[in-house]
Parts: sequence; C-alpha cells; structure tokens
Amino acid sequence: MEAARDRVVPVVVGGGRGGFGCGINPGLMTAATGHHFARPGNRFWPVLHLSGFTPRQLRPDEQEELLAYGLGITNVAARPTARADELSREEYVEGGRILAAKVELLAPRWLAVVGVTAYRTAFGEPKAAIGPQERVIGSTRIWALPNPSGLNAHWTAATMAAEYARLREAAEVARG
Repeated sequence: MEAARDRVVPVVVGGGRGGFGCGINPGLMTAATGHHFARPGNRFWPVLHLSGFTPRQLRPDEQEELLAYGLGITNVAARPTARADELSREEYVEGGRILAAKVELLAPRWLAVVGVTAYRTAFGEPKAAIGPQERVIGSTRIWALPNPSGLNAHWTAATMAAEYARLREAAEVARG
C-alpha cells in the first residue's frame, strides 16, 4: 500500500455537462487500484445508488459507468494518503484552485464536494454547511455533501443518501 503514495488516480470525465463528484483525496487503496472510493468500508458507491444517481450499486472498478449517467469524479487534492488529515491546508487550497480550473474548463451543471471540511478549506468558506452553496464557478452550482468515509460515523448510509438525493432532485429540476 505504501507504494501507492506516488500514484495518480485518473479523473473520470466525459463530454456531457451533468455533474462532477469530488472526493477529498485518493486513499491508498484507491491509488493502488486506480479506482475512486475503493476502500471496502467507504460508503460512496452504496450511497450513490441509494440516492437514485445510479440504477444499481456500482463497484469501484465500474467507475467509468458513471459517464453513462452524466456523472464524473475527481478529487480536491491529488496526493494519496492513508487519511485525509495528512493533507496540509496549503494542499487543500491549491487543490481548490486546480479544481476550480477543471470546473471552468469542463463546465458541469454541478460540482458536489464530499466533505464539508474539505470544501471549507479548499474554497475559503469557513461557515459553509452541507447542502447547496452560494459560490458558483462559472455556471456550475456547488454542493457540499457528507463524506462517505467509514470514519464519518455520525452520518448513516440512509441519512447520506437522503442528502445526496436532495442534490439529485435539485439537479433534475434545474435540467428541466
């Protein structure tokens, strides 16, 4: 696993203008496999399905199927770590700058940052809460969502799925 600290995890992005999910940074399992949210205890893939974004629960190695649903995936910071708290404030801020540039280039309808603390730090919004944000990048709306890591135990899969579903429903209304 330690050898994975030097790996780069690919961004999953297509030509559509759907949504762009954004993790904090790759974990070592993600870096080792090249698949986002690959750690078995991570609840991202179950929550994505429970919230209605996907018709079935995808596995991390099926991440490219997100493109068929108009979804993409990236991270705030590119450096793989065992835990997100290994990242410096500067890495979050630089990651936010790079993420904003990606979003300007790709122009998705929405960007969902999973982890409100990561969003606060990366974008200098210390009072941000879970849900839609005032900040936009170009025409892209931003949402802060609960971090699906197993370490975020005060959010259950069901309560996270309800919050993710709020974003899905708002995106469907906005799409018309």
